[in-house]
Amino acid sequence: MFSGAHVILYSQDAEADRAFLKDVLGFDHVDAGRGWLIFKLPPAEIAVHPTDGEPTSEIYLMCDDIAATLAALEDRGAVAPRPVTDERWGRVCAVRLPSGTELPLYQPHHPVAHSLSP
Repeated sequence: MFSGAHVILYSQDAEADRAFLKDVLGFDHVDAGRGWLIFKLPPAEIAVHPTDGEPTSEIYLMCDDIAATLAALEDRGAVAPRPVTDERWGRVCAVRLPSGTELPLYQPHHPVAHSLSP
């Protein structure tokens, strides 16, 4: 039924953030025209969490070893605004995009759905 998901990050410095996704995170991409890059993401999954507050959405980049991933990204110039924290559901940190937006990284402690066979 669905062929993929398209995630949009709104940015006040889109060119710099696109360069970060390309050069630091190393995501493959296509040029949709005039330098408008669309990036290939790793396999994805979606979850629905309850809230008493305003509904919202979040995106996390998942990894198998957050310490190794963060070290590799820092070697390429990424900045982590705070240390990795251990949560009940996984290990979490973030890297800062050039625009100042934080992109969370996540090493889950629970089973993941993104690699299930169709």
